[in-house]
Amino acid sequence: MLSYEGLLRLNLFLRGVYRIAYLNVLWVAATLAGLVVFGIGPATYAVAAYIDRWFRLGETPPVTRTFIGHVRAQYWRAAAMGWILTAATLIVATNVFSATSWLLQFANVVALVIIGIIAAYVFPVMAATDVRGLVRQITAALMIGVGSLHWTIVATAAVAATAWLLSQIALPLLVLFGIGIPAAAIGFVTRIIFGRLLIDAAAEAAKAAEADADAAAPSTKPHPQPHPQTSPHRARETSPARLHLARGTSE
Repeated sequence: MLSYEGLLRLNLFLRGVYRIAYLNVLWVAATLAGLVVFGIGPATYAVAAYIDRWFRLGETPPVTRTFIGHVRAQYWRAAAMGWILTAATLIVATNVFSATSWLLQFANVVALVIIGIIAAYVFPVMAATDVRGLVRQITAALMIGVGSLHWTIVATAAVAATAWLLSQIALPLLVLFGIGIPAAAIGFVTRIIFGRLLIDAAAEAAKAAEADADAAAPSTKPHPQPHPQTSPHRARETSPARLHLARGTSE
């Protein structure tokens, strides 16, 4: 017999399953409403943005209203990203079957895998970070996917195993969770990756604050006077590019 805590955990799990299934329904509806071409990008971005808030921030706002808000917030950027990924996938897939050399076929298969990695992470990057520009977002997604290749492989294997299991025992559930399963898997991976980025950013900020405090502390040593005909050397300031996490665009 389940305890009270067990019933609460079961209820929380079932509510999460329902929420993922409902997100899948909203994704299908938004994709069809945009005639696929104008809907698949914004719908996928909305799912990624909601799951990021849910998995990483622990927020579960109203699903329908929040989903529509995410679709409207980044509509044209997400649509353009969807066009780029769709066009690249169609071109590379055509080359795989039309290439006469096995070497060209292998190269196109590798390119198809790279496109798949980008497609998996680019919408979470758009939703959770302040990276702007389609090219930079694609680059950041590729860096995350390749830099955390082991998590990408684990997520891919989990999605493939779950899809195969559902196709064998309950095919309608595979239709109901078709986009929700990979979105949830990527959400778990990005939660880990973005959490590490936050820890690294906090450590860098602490080191910078400590260095500023040491520089501001008075020194007992006399400062050497610069030569009257020369000016003191000034260090060049650099600002390395960093991936800053943001809360994303809500409704």
